[in-house]
Amino acid sequence: MKIKTLIVVLVTIVLSACSPKITTNLTNKQPALRAEDKIALLDVHHNLPEGTTKIGDLRFQDSGFSTDCSFNSLMNRARIQARENGANIVKVVEKKAPDLLSSCYRLKIELYKYDGDVSRIPQYQLTLD
Repeated sequence: MKIKTLIVVLVTIVLSACSPKITTNLTNKQPALRAEDKIALLDVHHNLPEGTTKIGDLRFQDSGFSTDCSFNSLMNRARIQARENGANIVKVVEKKAPDLLSSCYRLKIELYKYDGDVSRIPQYQLTLD
C-alpha cells in the first residue's frame, strides 16, 4: 500500500514539474464567461481598444523542466484563465522567446474586460504546433 501511494505522489510531482509556472494576480475578477463568448488574443504589437477594464495579470515562466510551453500553448492557457476570470481580452505585454537559458516562451500578460465586439479587434490567431 505504501509503495502505491509513493508512486502516485512521485508521478504527480513529475507531471506538475513539466508544466510552466503560472503566476496570477487578479485585481478586478469578474463572473466567468460562457463557452461561446469570444476572447481576443493580442500580441505585443496589437493595441488595446478604448474602454477596457483591467482584470489582472498572468506571468508564464519556465519551471526548469517545462514542456508544452510554445507561444500558442501558453496563449491557449491564458485564454482559459481569462474565461474563468471574466476577461475577454488577453494582451501580451512582454514576450521572451526560447533561448540558451530556456526552451520555453516567457510571457507577461494582462487580462481585460471589453464591452464591445472583440471579434472586430485586430488580433493574434492561434495555430496548431
